[in-house]
Amino acid sequence: MQAMYEKMVILTGAGISAESGLGTFRDAQGLWAQHRIEDVATPEGFAHNPELVQAFYNARRAQAAEAQPNAAHAALAQLQSSYPGEVILVTQNVDALHEAAGSKSVLHMHGALASALCASCDHRWPAPPELSPDSLCPQCQSAAARPDVVWFGEMPYHMDRIFSDLETCDLFVAIGTSGQVYPAAGFVDAATAAGAQTIELNLEPSATHSRFDSARFGRASELIPTWVAELIEGPNRD
Repeated sequence: MQAMYEKMVILTGAGISAESGLGTFRDAQGLWAQHRIEDVATPEGFAHNPELVQAFYNARRAQAAEAQPNAAHAALAQLQSSYPGEVILVTQNVDALHEAAGSKSVLHMHGALASALCASCDHRWPAPPELSPDSLCPQCQSAAARPDVVWFGEMPYHMDRIFSDLETCDLFVAIGTSGQVYPAAGFVDAATAAGAQTIELNLEPSATHSRFDSARFGRASELIPTWVAELIEGPNRD
């Protein structure tokens, strides 16, 4: 099979994990509905009430540990392993469902629930099931452990690598994203400027859907496997 695209960059957001039981910021129910984002997802919130923030992420970590990848995660893992072109997978999600489905080298631009970070020395280590304000960094022994997630007001991870890939790809795909959070909301513009084709795959139109060349809407667990099958096998397969 000859690759239709030499290099594609795929961005996934909370919508791809929603069918695995992990809620988004905008869900009317679930963990996020119980707290203001400013209280649990900003450096200022952590400084003001570290007990609350640690408890919130302990709950998110436990929820994510119980979740299972869905058909959309599995389809993207299959695409990475079967497609002859390069497939770069970037996610805004802090769960490990892409990896659980078999994807490799996932760029977690917002960090990972399974990782802890020392606010004092920047050391990272596998997070225990629960962190507290008294949790010590195993390297410097400071009581400065925090979730290794990117909060509002902080710089996402891997930005140089991601923009380099966007500048050299010939297809950019956004899956399950709201289009409301930058810098990810600007990825479509970077890809377009590089001459890449762009497509949005989403439950409903995002805030940036009009900037994509094309779009398909529906449940991720149905939409993504169909799209991947078309790429791998061709749209007119029997």
